[in-house]
Amino acid sequence: MLQGNLQKFADIRPKRIILRGSPGQTIKAQVEITPRIKYPFKIISAMATQRKYIKFSIADAKKSNSGSYVLTVENLKKEIGRYNDVIYLKTDSKLRPAIPIYVIGNILSIPSNREK
Repeated sequence: MLQGNLQKFADIRPKRIILRGSPGQTIKAQVEITPRIKYPFKIISAMATQRKYIKFSIADAKKSNSGSYVLTVENLKKEIGRYNDVIYLKTDSKLRPAIPIYVIGNILSIPSNREK
């Protein structure tokens, strides 16, 4: 049995990306990644495992001296259906060389007789 305190390496909000909407709609989401003071790191690059249904970019957050990053992910899927992907953020940390960000896509049809 393992015991002890588990310390967070970074604050990641939200923990996963859920892209939900209808075909033809612009569907985007953002995740903010903030290194903990005790475990500073820089994000060097980002790579998705499948890259078929998403595009993404990473940028420094505009907060003063926070060291935060913002990952923006956009849906590319044009048809109804679901998908999963993982974006790996490569860091300069030996403690945590990669941070996985899980992406879930759910492209739904909108009923034509939808009530307003």
